[in-house]
Parts: sequence; structure tokens; C-alpha cells
Amino acid sequence: MPLVNGGKIADDSFVKLAVDTPLPESGDILVPAERFLSDADALLKRAGKVGVIWPNNRDIAELVPYLGKIATVALVFPNFRDGRAYSQARLLRERYGYRGDLRATGQVLRDQFVFMLRAGFDSFEVKKQADAEAFMLTAKRYSVFYQPTGDGRITALHRRMQLRHSEGVGT
Repeated sequence: MPLVNGGKIADDSFVKLAVDTPLPESGDILVPAERFLSDADALLKRAGKVGVIWPNNRDIAELVPYLGKIATVALVFPNFRDGRAYSQARLLRERYGYRGDLRATGQVLRDQFVFMLRAGFDSFEVKKQADAEAFMLTAKRYSVFYQPTGDGRITALHRRMQLRHSEGVGT
């Protein structure tokens, strides 16, 4: 499954482990929330980065005590109509200040890429290579937004105000 990160197709250093898969001694791992919460201390002490696959029906606040130690949080989109992972992403970025990699996984569709970027996602697991290639074009398509979010981009209103201020209008 192709991974898009930083606007381009990237290698995924993380190995996904099931709840009952033996834990490798080293290397980057992505584990289900259930496994992570049951043995967080041991997982975080091992060599390699740790990521968590977080379902959208679980309270994201359970993850807050570990956010400074987790390299990746993979939020699950079980189907294209279910947008709870968008809310989880915004909570992680805006309320809890998570600065690690935020990954979209599951039903990640190309027409939702811009919305996912705006919600704070950094990387995307896509089903098809063509979707990974389309992401690069989609991410560059829009440069001005009206709604504020936690992605750090200024809104159209703030951009206009900056321009007016720099031109000395209204003084």
C-alpha cells in the first residue's frame, strides 16, 4: 500500500503488528490501540519508533499521556462517509498539541486529501499508486482557504489584512 508523506511517495519504515503478533526486538512498529494501551511502557522502551493505529470509535483522550513519546498516530477511516477521524486529528493538533506524524489509513480517497491536510494529517496510506501520484497535484491545487484550522495556514481574511497593513491602507 503506497504511503504519501511530505507531498510525495515515501517508504514506510513502520511494520504493522496485530494484537497477537510477536514483538520484534527493534525496528519501527505500528500497533493497534488495544495492544498499545495494555503494554505501553514495554513498547516505548524498545529500540525503534512506536506508532499507534487508533480507531475512530475510541476516545482520543486515552492517548494523551503518551503523545510526547509516540512517533506516529494512524487514524482510521473505516469508510468514506465516516468523518470521526477528522475530528480526532483536529483534537490531536489543536487541543493536545501533538506534533508527531499523523497518518490517515483505511478509506483514504483522493477527493478528501485537501480536507485531511487541513485537519492536520501528514501522511496517507492510499490503496492505489495512481492515488499517491494524484495527491501531489491535489496538495498544490489550493493555496487560499477561508476557514481557520490547525494546519498553520493563514486564512484569506488574514492574508488581506496583512496586505492592507503592509501597504499602509487605513492609516
